[in-house]
Amino acid sequence: MASARAALQLWRQCLSAGTNPVLFSGHGLRYRKLEVILTTSIDKLGKAGEVVKVAPGHFRNHLMPKMLAVPNIDKFAILIREQRKLYQREEVEVVKEVTKEDDDARQQEERLKEYQTAAKQLDNALLVLRRFISTGNELRTPVTKDEIVSEVARQLNINIHPDNLHLQSPLASLGEFELPLRLPRDIPRPEGKLQWTLKVKIRRK
Repeated sequence: MASARAALQLWRQCLSAGTNPVLFSGHGLRYRKLEVILTTSIDKLGKAGEVVKVAPGHFRNHLMPKMLAVPNIDKFAILIREQRKLYQREEVEVVKEVTKEDDDARQQEERLKEYQTAAKQLDNALLVLRRFISTGNELRTPVTKDEIVSEVARQLNINIHPDNLHLQSPLASLGEFELPLRLPRDIPRPEGKLQWTLKVKIRRK
């Protein structure tokens, strides 16, 4: 950084003296093309940090006053390299931010696929429960929504929230039931059906 500061100080001295260090050291060569280092990208000329050749007048009247380029000498080259390192860090940070957004979108897509896979497993499964009966087909104790959710986790290894299961009242008799599932709208509906369902069969214990 010390060399960069020295280069900047030299540049300021040249500007205050109204001279161009390259032109000043090259008497009689002012009509030849000059090699300069671009400090910013310029259309049809080059990118920032590149060494290009330009007419002396163009450099003196346009590029130099606006600090769009500096003479191609070692001290200025060091200064430009230091600046480019800082710019590259900023560019890397921006890329990381974009990558993070891409990762979030990818993770959301993966979660949706997992939900859809779980929905298909629930729709194709048959949850079997065994209960004691009192008289006829009536259960001694009705099967509640929480019990079904617990059995889904135990038998099918799938965790669902009670709100995902539509059960108006506990199941109070033997038989087979098809319970609607309330899943996110992002999950496509099963082919040929209006909604995802869970089949539950209650047998005598």
